[in-house]
Amino acid sequence: MSDSIADKFVIGTSGYSFADWVGPFYPPGTRSGEMLGEYAKHFSTVELNFSYYRMPTAKTLAGIAGRTPGGFSFWIKANQETTHKANRDAAGPFLAAIEPLSEAAKLAGVLMQFPQSFHRTADNRQYLAQTLADFASVPVAVEFRHNSWQADQTLAGLRERNVTLVIPDAPDIRSLYHHPPVATSNVGYVRLHSRNADKWYAGPVERYDYHYGEAELADLASKWTPIAEIVDKVYVYFNNCHGGQAADNAESFRRLLAQMA
Repeated sequence: MSDSIADKFVIGTSGYSFADWVGPFYPPGTRSGEMLGEYAKHFSTVELNFSYYRMPTAKTLAGIAGRTPGGFSFWIKANQETTHKANRDAAGPFLAAIEPLSEAAKLAGVLMQFPQSFHRTADNRQYLAQTLADFASVPVAVEFRHNSWQADQTLAGLRERNVTLVIPDAPDIRSLYHHPPVATSNVGYVRLHSRNADKWYAGPVERYDYHYGEAELADLASKWTPIAEIVDKVYVYFNNCHGGQAADNAESFRRLLAQMA
C-alpha cells in the first residue's frame, strides 16, 4: 500500500465521551469536559452520537467545534425523529443546529442510521428519497441494518443522489445488512460494531463489547484498499466502545496501515 493510499483512511471512533475510557485510553482523572481535547490528540475525526438522542443546538456544536484543532472533522448522527420516527419536520432544526460545524469547515456529513425494523418497502423507499432531499444541502451517509436493502437498486439510488453508503461490520446474522466494500459517492465509509452474534441482541452495552484482533484488522485493510484507490477518503469508525476498545482498535488499525504503506 502506498503512502498516499494509506493517507486516505480517516480513522476514529463512534463517540468520545465515555467514563470507562478513563484509564484504558484517557489519562486518570480526565473529566468529561476535557475528553474531546484529549481525544483530538490521537485522532482527527469522530462520530457525534448524542444528536441521535436529543436535538443538538448550534451553541453546543459551536463549542464542540471550538475544542478541536483545524482539520478535525465530524460525522454527526441524525436525530431519531428522522431515522426512527419518520418525522421529516426534524430536518430543518437539525440542519440549522449543525451550521457551526459547516462554518468551521469541520462537518464531514450527516450519518443516518436506520433501524433493523426499517425494511425496503415501497413506503420506506419513498420516505428515504424524501428525507435525502430534505438533507441535500449537506453530505449524507446512510447505514441500513436490514438485509432487504441489499439490492442493486439501493446502490443506484444512492449514487444518483451522491449519498454515501455505510458498510457496517456486524455479526453474521442473516437478517442484518451486509455488503462488500463499495463506494456510492466520493468517499467510503465503514462502521465496525462487533462480530459476536451471541451478544447482538443482548442490549446496547453487550452488543458493542468486542475487540477486533490483528487478523481481523488486516483483513479489513486488504478489503478496503481497492476502495481507497478510487475515492477521496475512507472514513473508518469503531463503534465497539465498551471499555475503550474502539480507541485501542482505531490506533491499532492506523498503525497497521502505516506498516503496510
